[in-house]
Amino acid sequence: MIIRQTDRKFDLVSKYKPAGDQGQAIEKITKGFEEGKKAQILEGATGTGKTFTMANVIKNLNKPTLIISHNKTLAGQLYGEFKEFFPNNAVEYFVSYYDYYQPEAYVPSSDTYIEKDSSINDEIDKLRHSATSSLLERNDVVVVASVSSIFGLGDPNEYRENVLSIRVGQETGRNKLMEELINNQFERNDIDFQRGRFRVRGDIVDIFPASRDDSALRVEFFGDEVDRIVQMDPLTGEVKGELDQVSIFPATHFMTNDEQMEAAIKRIEAELKERLEVLNKEGKLLEAQRLEQRTNYDIEMMKEMGYTSGIENYSRHMEGRAEGEPPYTLLDFFPDDFNIMIDESHVTMPQIRGMYNGDRARKQMLVDYGFRLPSALDNRPLTLQEFEKHVNQILYVSATPGPYELEQTPNVIEQIIRPTGLLDPKIEVRPIMGQIDDLVGEINDRVEKNERVFVTTLTKKMAEDLTDYFKDMGIRVKYLHSDIKTLERTQIIRDLRLGKFDVLIGINLLREGIDVPEVSLIAILDADKEGFLRAERSLIQIIGRAARNEHGQVIMYADKITDSMQGAIDETQRRRNIQEKFNEEHGITPKTIIKPIRDAITAVKQVENDTGEQIVEDDMDFDNMSKEEKKELVEQLSVQMENAAKKLDFEAAANLRDTILELKADMS
Repeated sequence: MIIRQTDRKFDLVSKYKPAGDQGQAIEKITKGFEEGKKAQILEGATGTGKTFTMANVIKNLNKPTLIISHNKTLAGQLYGEFKEFFPNNAVEYFVSYYDYYQPEAYVPSSDTYIEKDSSINDEIDKLRHSATSSLLERNDVVVVASVSSIFGLGDPNEYRENVLSIRVGQETGRNKLMEELINNQFERNDIDFQRGRFRVRGDIVDIFPASRDDSALRVEFFGDEVDRIVQMDPLTGEVKGELDQVSIFPATHFMTNDEQMEAAIKRIEAELKERLEVLNKEGKLLEAQRLEQRTNYDIEMMKEMGYTSGIENYSRHMEGRAEGEPPYTLLDFFPDDFNIMIDESHVTMPQIRGMYNGDRARKQMLVDYGFRLPSALDNRPLTLQEFEKHVNQILYVSATPGPYELEQTPNVIEQIIRPTGLLDPKIEVRPIMGQIDDLVGEINDRVEKNERVFVTTLTKKMAEDLTDYFKDMGIRVKYLHSDIKTLERTQIIRDLRLGKFDVLIGINLLREGIDVPEVSLIAILDADKEGFLRAERSLIQIIGRAARNEHGQVIMYADKITDSMQGAIDETQRRRNIQEKFNEEHGITPKTIIKPIRDAITAVKQVENDTGEQIVEDDMDFDNMSKEEKKELVEQLSVQMENAAKKLDFEAAANLRDTILELKADMS
């Protein structure tokens, strides 16, 4: 049994000290949780350093912390930041390990059955194992996760109980160790030594843990006694150090044994018999035959191989859960007194709430039409109510908290003052009549000052038409919408920052990665057309994009001021007044944020010159590539993606993954 270390402290490493109103926010949040408050909200304006505040709260409370973000890219970004803040502690990354995932589904209207298809990212699988093993070993753990954290993961108690503890001098035979490794889902392979495998050479057993890829373990026996344990390089065999004791975690999160499998198969057979009676009674003979055939095939595979494709649909029986009982998730691996922080909570909480219903609707079709047993419905994410039961203490973090968060707690801590002294932008409302000519004049003013402009529209067609019109006027402009591929999207943002063009037009410019300090003007067209893109929260978020430049301004083109517009204007002015007062009291002069321009993630073609040096050629024309050239490009990008993942640059890896999928779709 593994003993968890609870005396470790979080060590926050940063050249920055709390500035602006970060200090009061850190103090209030820390005090609130220490006084036993269950939920608090950090309402932090764009650019006020919410991540640094979160890091300070984690250090002060010194408890394991789960940070949930609404997508992989932002989770990767946060992971990188927290790794820098806590280099001496365990900062882990837990997101879906699928590079590609097509869930099993059935469409009755066209009688189309879609088989499950997926591709697992080995690097992310390793990091998931690293996260769960860290949680069982120590208390100074921060796990940055996506909503994958509320999906089924396996029983943590079973996982914990199957940890192998080996120490020098221990009386245990080599064959006994091999048997225990196989029971823990390790695979013996004496040729291809990879994560989750072991190899045997005489009295030496080499073990490659599932939670790492940079080191393996070598256990040397003398008779039936463990003589030596060393840590080694899995590639070269170079010894890195000797160990007195080591804990080896299972190679999979889903642990089972022969007795459990036998009991599960009996329960599956009983459920199948009961379900077939119901279907036959209802006259659904085709569905009954289909279900009987598919389930019996799965049972045979489980008896012979211990596994079948889609085994997760039988998780309720494998784990011995009752009907409707929630599955085990990452949340169950945390101790009872852990903290949760929800990043961009106005987006993340609705996502957590919606996961269950979407999954249920898809699986219900499979059950109704005889593709799956009703127990498949219990292989699912948590409901919102089940998630809430796991909450010990929670911090919602957003510039615009949603209605859910505000219903949960009245404890709202504001963080409005930016350490840079930057103010929220000035806002003007101008009439729609003559808006384009007026906007052209404003753009020309910004171009003369070497500043950039965002224009947000309501439709894709308007974005394209406006782009064409501006081009005819001699303005350097591009547009951005969902049809623009990932690789092009990152390149467009980079080119805007570099000044290759001056105006970016888009429908929703709130997507991740759209932080451009060079933007001093945001024009919101049709600001009075009430809807999601012109709701108060959306408008505040859009306005915040101009808060990174000292000359920030927002122009709303509208014929009337809606309630959403008025709310956004009032809130922005309130924040601006607070910041101005603080600047005057402390003698701060606002300065535009200086943010380095990252190299673009580009596909490159390399050739050698006469001296043998490599030359990189950019600006490859993807549309005119042959199928073979695209195939070669996919291979190059795959290598780049793996390298980015190994360097823990998951933002870059996610962008490359999306580009690879788009190229593969073009090739099919």
